[in-house]
Amino acid sequence: MEGDPTEGALVVAGLKAGLDTREVARRYPRADVIPFESLYKFMVTLHQHHRGDHGLLFLKGAPERVLAVCDHERTGEGDRPLDLPRWERRMEAVAARGQRLLAVAVKRVDANQRTLTFPDVEEGGLTLVAVCGLIDPPRDEAIAAVKQCQQAGIVVKMITGDHAVTARAIADEIGIATAGGVIPGHALEQVSDADLERLVREVDVFARATPEHKLRLVRALQAGGQVVAMTGDGVNDAPALKRADVGVAMGIKGSEAAREAAAMVLADDNFASIAHAVEEGRTVYDNLRKAILYILPTSGGEALTILAAVLLGMTLPLLPAQVLWVNMVTAVTLSLALAFEPAEPGVMRRRPRDPGTPILSGFLIWRVLFVSLLLLAGTFGHFLWMEQQGVEIELARTVAINALVMGEVAYLFNSRYILEPACNRVGLLGSRAVLVAVGVLVILQALFTYAPPLQFLFGTAPLGTREWASILAFGVVLFALVELEKALFRRRERGGSRA
Repeated sequence: MEGDPTEGALVVAGLKAGLDTREVARRYPRADVIPFESLYKFMVTLHQHHRGDHGLLFLKGAPERVLAVCDHERTGEGDRPLDLPRWERRMEAVAARGQRLLAVAVKRVDANQRTLTFPDVEEGGLTLVAVCGLIDPPRDEAIAAVKQCQQAGIVVKMITGDHAVTARAIADEIGIATAGGVIPGHALEQVSDADLERLVREVDVFARATPEHKLRLVRALQAGGQVVAMTGDGVNDAPALKRADVGVAMGIKGSEAAREAAAMVLADDNFASIAHAVEEGRTVYDNLRKAILYILPTSGGEALTILAAVLLGMTLPLLPAQVLWVNMVTAVTLSLALAFEPAEPGVMRRRPRDPGTPILSGFLIWRVLFVSLLLLAGTFGHFLWMEQQGVEIELARTVAINALVMGEVAYLFNSRYILEPACNRVGLLGSRAVLVAVGVLVILQALFTYAPPLQFLFGTAPLGTREWASILAFGVVLFALVELEKALFRRRERGGSRA
């Protein structure tokens, strides 16, 4: 069966009751229709009786709108005056179970009527046939996704066209707070824009909402400085989807208008995909910061080494070709590995960042300067140490450049976590991309140091055990100092949060 799930459920219910849809269509051919409009919350069809002596008007929609134009109800014994209080009690009980309510009514019209107008409905005189309860239980993964979003500092609000009691029951089931109450759409019409900004911060569930209500709610949230993501699937959701900072349309059930207005389309119509997208987005942002935080100090260390030699009037510790080699191998191997970092533990338990926060904060600028100075000390220090021993300039430069590369390797492991410690099994061995990158770099650097063709091209010389021991020691020291700096900043952050 194709079409709207609600329509499908009604057709199936009719088939179970013994109705033959083809026979019904033959006996009561449709003459006209007023499609469903969220403003009116009902749909009307006009059918001609097969005997030709009268026509039938069928009304389907929100119970409060349908019951308002009904004066009778149909029973097994015939029609009788509508008992409105009894229907309201029964609807309240069904809605409290989280079922959506849909009322159906009928009216006999003249056989010559061929068109429908809104006065045909608004003048009343209809007979209530049934109030249907439809259940659409939320998926388990959607409930988990709502909880995950809330842990991530995302306030999840439900704006629905359902009855207020139904909305409350569903909200309670999926974990959306209803302590602030459930506000029906008609109540929003009496609220000013200024009061709505306050109300929308306190209330998370809105029922019987029209497209205008949804648009006002989005604007009120944005006026309060919030970044708003809006989901929807119908044509009437398009204005709110367009207005939201991130409009999210359903790819399967969503209308073409909703998909065109949205910035994102969910291919599986699953709310859990939004939580996954948030986690992926935070991971990409983290990895971008890590890559920048890695590239800047490693380039800074090289630049400071050359600058220090120029200012001191000394021989350059690194030749231009050697600097080019380091930039090529570290950019292709080490820095690229950070793009494949998995999500950090607790990434979905952080508060959302301020959109105006620069990607390079004051702390990150400090980290760049700190690591740049460490690389300067290690590279230039090794060069001076070798020069004092009176070795050839090629050997001194080879030691200096390998010290620089070793420092960059050590700092790569630090950079896997900006503040969290990397001195553990996961931090050191938990990334296959990092280990592969380091392995490739070791091979390339060994060829750079020992292969005669590369020695000729780059002016390098083979190193002995003593030089390698000093270079490795520098890498360990740099790693330890950066981890110590992380620990100090973590303690400072926790102290600030307790204060």
